[in-house]
Amino acid sequence: MKTWTSSLLALGAVLLAALPAAAQNFPTDDPVIEAMWTEGMENSQAWAIGQAMLDSIGPRLTGTPAVDLANRWAETVMSGWGVDARVEDYGTWKGWERGVTHVDLLEPRVRTLDAMLMAWSPGSDGTVEGGIATFPDVGDAEAFQAWLPSAEGNFVALAMPQPSCRPTSSYEEHGTEAQVEAVREKRREMRMAWNQKFEAIGLEPAEMIAAIEDAGALGILWSDWTGAWGSRRIFALNTRFGAATTRIPAVDLSCEDYGLVWRLAAMDQGPVLRVKAEATMMDDVPVANVIGEIRGTELPDEYVVLSAHFDSWDGGSGATDNGTGSIVMMEAMRILAEAYPNPKRTILVGLWASEEQGLNGSRAFVADHPEVIEGLQAAFNQDNGTGQIARASAMGLVSASGNIAGWMSQLPRDISGRVDLTFPGSPSGGGSDHAAFNCTGAPTVGLGSSSWDYFSYTWHTNLDTFDKIVWENVRNNATMVAMLAYLASEDERVSRDVRATVINRRTGEPAEWPSCEDGARETNARYR
Repeated sequence: MKTWTSSLLALGAVLLAALPAAAQNFPTDDPVIEAMWTEGMENSQAWAIGQAMLDSIGPRLTGTPAVDLANRWAETVMSGWGVDARVEDYGTWKGWERGVTHVDLLEPRVRTLDAMLMAWSPGSDGTVEGGIATFPDVGDAEAFQAWLPSAEGNFVALAMPQPSCRPTSSYEEHGTEAQVEAVREKRREMRMAWNQKFEAIGLEPAEMIAAIEDAGALGILWSDWTGAWGSRRIFALNTRFGAATTRIPAVDLSCEDYGLVWRLAAMDQGPVLRVKAEATMMDDVPVANVIGEIRGTELPDEYVVLSAHFDSWDGGSGATDNGTGSIVMMEAMRILAEAYPNPKRTILVGLWASEEQGLNGSRAFVADHPEVIEGLQAAFNQDNGTGQIARASAMGLVSASGNIAGWMSQLPRDISGRVDLTFPGSPSGGGSDHAAFNCTGAPTVGLGSSSWDYFSYTWHTNLDTFDKIVWENVRNNATMVAMLAYLASEDERVSRDVRATVINRRTGEPAEWPSCEDGARETNARYR
């Protein structure tokens, strides 16, 4: 592994050297900042770290062997930089490994479909063939029960078919106002009718899926289009329906192919599918965070934490959610080890597990390490894509605003000049791992990136792959984070004064400071 990693790091340095580094523009004469600039901007290893993680290891779905491989790889890489790294177990999760998914339309014509087995779904019983049963318009539970026999020997299509897989933005660019309004209204009406159809059944989603399985269905067909060209979200079926299938495969299809098979079935044109979906279901397996530390020389019991979640969904390779954040934090630790190897305070990086299932890894770490929270000087979290860091919030800490502004003022303007600061900001109730720290009232900084089509194209989708990363941004972000960690480590102790009145950002109404909770230490009911 070390030889493989070393060769990749060397290749990455060569490739990133072709990217133009911004001109040096330092507001202060600080030799550590200058050394970090040189190491981060001219000798960046970000590309090589990302290539090994995302291409060779791939997606890091909780409970899969790929997560164990990624954890051991990250531990080895950081140890090679002189960082004290460890894999720290905190619980278990359902074990599962993806195999090959292959779906063909056999009748009324032949077409290989764009399909993928959904996370933690059982596979098929070898290769199976059958027709398609579309979910009917039912008025009540009795009508649903009357429909159930038609599921036997068929694949049941549960998702709403889109009226068009052409994005609204395309209508806006090329169509008339009337066409734009018509497609929006059509989609709105279809969503309302679809939701009402499921509500009329009177069953919880888990009960409905269990009934379909009991009726002898061969599998579930699903599609979750993002509204953008060729992009779809590939979750576990249970994130939408409350429980996964337990005996039959749940298969996700592209917007286009799902619409095709739905129309064929709805028009009684006899569609037949052949499905081979492989998956290995395992007993519960350990889940763990990867922790790296550079021990402080003067105040070793005070901490600066670099935070990113290491897990991902596996429809793509987990590149921008949150491969990029993990690369940023790993590369920042490398820069720190080179340019600031004897920090005043202990600098700790956490690559968190199971963020996608409820911030489980970071919340468990906070619960297990009260000494880190007690001594926390600052935590920096990044988790929203490949864009340049464009926003930083004090997250409700009033006096910490001055420290954060001071750190930002000492950064080279070429990487900090486009960052909007929000002071004092509001605490986070969830969404990413900063919430696990912020709820304690400890100094936490949320680092938000510019969009780069994150939510429409790469967030939890089939397109979240290595090629979508903008490496200049990742390089800049890693350099910025390393500098912020250094400045926070050297600064006076940051105050924990929180704003007296918390406002709910959605409602505008007064709210309580968010409470802390432990992470799930085993597979919770939502994912069973």
